[in-house]
Amino acid sequence: MEKLKEYVSVKDEDHFYHQGAVELLIFNFLLILTILTIWLFKNHRFRFLHETGGAMLYGLVMGLIIRYVTKSPDVESGTVYECEKLKSGPSTLLINITNQVYEYQYKREISHHNVNGHQGNAMLQKMTFDPSIFFNILLPPIIFHAGYSLKKRHFFRNLGSILTYAFLGTAISCIVIGLIMYGFVKAMVHIGQLKEWEFHFTDCLFFGSLMSATDPVTVLAIFHELNVDTDLYTLLFGESVLNDAVAIVLTHSISIYSPKENPNAFDAAAFFQSVGNFLGIFAGSFAMGSSYAVVTALISFHLTKFTKLCEFPMLETGLFFLLSWSAFLSAEAAGLTGIVAVLFCGVTQAHYTYNNLSPDSKMRTKQLFEFMNFLAENVIFCYMGLALFTFQNHIFNPLFIFGALVAVFVARASNIYPLSFLLNLGRKQKIPRNFQHMMMFSGLRGAIAFALAIRDTASQPKQMMFSTALLMVFFTVWVFGGGTTPMLTWLQIRVGIDPDEDLNVKAASQSASNLDKNTTKAESAWLFRIWYGFDHKYLKPLLTHTGPPLTSTLPEWCNPVARLLTSPSAYGDQLKDSDTVYIINNDELTENYESSAHVPVPAQDSTGSIQATGKEDIQEGDIGLGRYKLQLQQTAGQPQKNSLA
Repeated sequence: MEKLKEYVSVKDEDHFYHQGAVELLIFNFLLILTILTIWLFKNHRFRFLHETGGAMLYGLVMGLIIRYVTKSPDVESGTVYECEKLKSGPSTLLINITNQVYEYQYKREISHHNVNGHQGNAMLQKMTFDPSIFFNILLPPIIFHAGYSLKKRHFFRNLGSILTYAFLGTAISCIVIGLIMYGFVKAMVHIGQLKEWEFHFTDCLFFGSLMSATDPVTVLAIFHELNVDTDLYTLLFGESVLNDAVAIVLTHSISIYSPKENPNAFDAAAFFQSVGNFLGIFAGSFAMGSSYAVVTALISFHLTKFTKLCEFPMLETGLFFLLSWSAFLSAEAAGLTGIVAVLFCGVTQAHYTYNNLSPDSKMRTKQLFEFMNFLAENVIFCYMGLALFTFQNHIFNPLFIFGALVAVFVARASNIYPLSFLLNLGRKQKIPRNFQHMMMFSGLRGAIAFALAIRDTASQPKQMMFSTALLMVFFTVWVFGGGTTPMLTWLQIRVGIDPDEDLNVKAASQSASNLDKNTTKAESAWLFRIWYGFDHKYLKPLLTHTGPPLTSTLPEWCNPVARLLTSPSAYGDQLKDSDTVYIINNDELTENYESSAHVPVPAQDSTGSIQATGKEDIQEGDIGLGRYKLQLQQTAGQPQKNSLA
């Protein structure tokens, strides 16, 4: 009898691992199909269905097969047993069954109304991911790649608009969706589809925050392939990157908002506590991610300065990857948001650490994070298709779904058009109406909204939100993603544009338009001037092998320390184009009242290389430096550069 029990136990364990292998095999098969479909689409220039839409379609078909083809288990697997002696749920439970001890680990809490659903197919349960997999494994590579691949020149050129859309726009979208959904919830209560106590106003705001996370990956891929206008691409990409971070922190802040008395009443103390929580978590996560990036830059700087680590690209790339991943894990361990930390870690890594890597490691890190982003993104979209059939507690309410559809579009319009009008009052390069229409059209929902919705599906309102969010992702990716190319044609938006040439043309035209105007106040960009000056004089030489030597920027009594901290390659090096793009010192701004009748053109030095004059005009866009002539400060060991007109 003992041998028989042991045999049965081993057999069950083998069956468990076999199911795990089948699960991985299914995702492997779906990814292979997706990759082949991507090649087919690119080969035939088919843009009406993006790779993410194809991945969702394949997942949908596979979920349908798993749902209705695989067999159901025995009833024992879903039976609920009473444990009156247990007062709380232990993390590990040891159960003695006929003198055979089994170990069980805590997975999650299940509501009473969900018990019947968990008695279903064991394969369906196996195909339901733990939400922590999304936030700890799949999302970090996607977010880090977004920050690491950020085109800083175009991003900072539209920084003010991007921050406005990402922060203020996300808040507007959350509030509008929450208010509209609260109206629909009241209607559902009135007609008897919901109980009064089941759905509160905070639940509507929670749904608004997760549905405010835009993910226009389909549109951006088509933009990149067609070389759409750089300003439009940058505005949309920058908004989506920061919007994800804001939506994640906003969702967490709303989830902890708990009025003491009536859940539908406004509680000032709870509100300000949530606002403080939002600001604290966002600022802490930003500081954590940036600090790890600075530490990584320092390590790579000194390792390349004093050792030969650059001769081993595999070790250099591995160290870079592990330190970047540590930013996410440290933020989560500290109770912050790892997604926000890893985003700003990627942005800072690209600005500092990337310059310290060897050429081989630069190529490897780019390819590594691009591949991880591609793989994680397609796994998530494949799983979205699977989840429509494998998730066993869906609640599809037609009125709630229709309300969500209306709320999302109204919120997107309330976000884009009013903010664009306000931004155009201060922007030199206006956001045209066709750009606004395209941004309105490109408000797709994707991985972040799905991950936030699946994170908590314990209650019926959260299950209804998850099912609705999943349908919204399907609708926006297939309908709006597929309609991107016709919409570009209908709105007459430029395509086939080289980003650098477009930047040069806009810089030259903006400089020409500024020549006949009076000077403006230097205080309009004092924050940016202080930061860029500090970065160029101190941070770049301290953290990278570029920039002026610290011996020329620090006081003379600091020369011994400055020589130790400065890279030997910094002495005698000329300022690179990447520095002249957006490095501005307080001392570099001098008022120029002289008028000129010609448009400045890029000057060439003795080697024939184009100077930074036409590379970018930092005065244009949102930074608002006015009409000041920018001159680079001459430092010891560096020749005087041409002025930035």
